[in-house]
Amino acid sequence: MGLLSGMMGHASEVSIEKLQREFQPILLDNEQLEKAFKLIRDMLVFTNKRLILVNKQGLTGSKTDYQSIPYASIKMFSKESAGIMDMDAELKIWLTGESEPTIKQDFRKGNNINEAYKILSKYVLK
Repeated sequence: MGLLSGMMGHASEVSIEKLQREFQPILLDNEQLEKAFKLIRDMLVFTNKRLILVNKQGLTGSKTDYQSIPYASIKMFSKESAGIMDMDAELKIWLTGESEPTIKQDFRKGNNINEAYKILSKYVLK
């Protein structure tokens, strides 16, 4: 179901240990990776300082865009849980100055969306 979920646009958790080498050059000295969720080639990466959106570009995915969003820039966030007949849940994030959610991400039914929601709560609601 993991590969099928990714192909259908649902985020699934990625091991932090596997990402350490890729992210080490862009992390601050006191910054640690907390959780990461992958969507086909793109990712949502939560650190203890910011949310990093990773966009793999091009046919081979060799060009990568890392967009950093400080938690202080997040104005509001919500989760819509999966219903009885739903296969997915949705996370929405609004940034300061925006009236519509800037980030919308589907998660497959399960606890992944709750983990992402808890991390946002931990750092945004300080």
